[in-house]
Amino acid sequence: MNHTLDGQVAIVTGAARGIGLGIARELKSAGARVAIWDLDVKEFDAKLAGFEADHLQAVDVSSYEAVERAFATTVDALGHADILVNNAGINGPVAPSWEYPVATWQRVLAVDLNSVFYCCRVAIPHMRARGGGRILNVASIAGKEGVQYISAYSAAKGGVIAFTKSAAKELARDNVLINCIAPAMVETELMKEMSEAHIDASKAKIPMGRLLQIEEVGRMVSWIVSPACSFTTGFTFDLTGGRATY
Repeated sequence: MNHTLDGQVAIVTGAARGIGLGIARELKSAGARVAIWDLDVKEFDAKLAGFEADHLQAVDVSSYEAVERAFATTVDALGHADILVNNAGINGPVAPSWEYPVATWQRVLAVDLNSVFYCCRVAIPHMRARGGGRILNVASIAGKEGVQYISAYSAAKGGVIAFTKSAAKELARDNVLINCIAPAMVETELMKEMSEAHIDASKAKIPMGRLLQIEEVGRMVSWIVSPACSFTTGFTFDLTGGRATY
């Protein structure tokens, strides 16, 4: 078994920038043809990214109907889909659970949890019919531990982990492997939306004493969705620098 993705087609959600872009770049470098899904694909800059996307698709992944249309369009453009990376997500505000805005709670769960189900719901029948596939859901250490003041995000990511375990057992004999990653805080431009206190508190929990890099996420994902990872499904891979050893 090797790490090449030659001849495979990968869909990466939320991939116009940040972590999703890093994942898409790594999959492309491993030989895959890559479809970038994002709410605003105009944010994708091929020159800055260092690669050309094989397909760009504007899609609101919190809408099942939009996901259905986007998947059909992508398959029509690229022929099939072998890999799905559910990366799209939002953080939501930092606030006590008893003060958390109800509308924002619903939006965070719609983007961070419902979208994972929607994308899997449309991709799994296609992969089963083709005799196999790989799905990688981006969860978070918050989904394992529950992090104070980001209850909606924690709940959504915990749901992603539980959904992945359930679906993996259902698909175990279909050669469709579905796994998660649980990163600690990643050094991205989204950190501009966070307070210094929140960033420092997150970094202090990491025994390695630094934040996770986008390239490290990409390398992990690329291996998990490759033929080299052939006997692991329903698992949540750690990317926390020693914070979580379970």
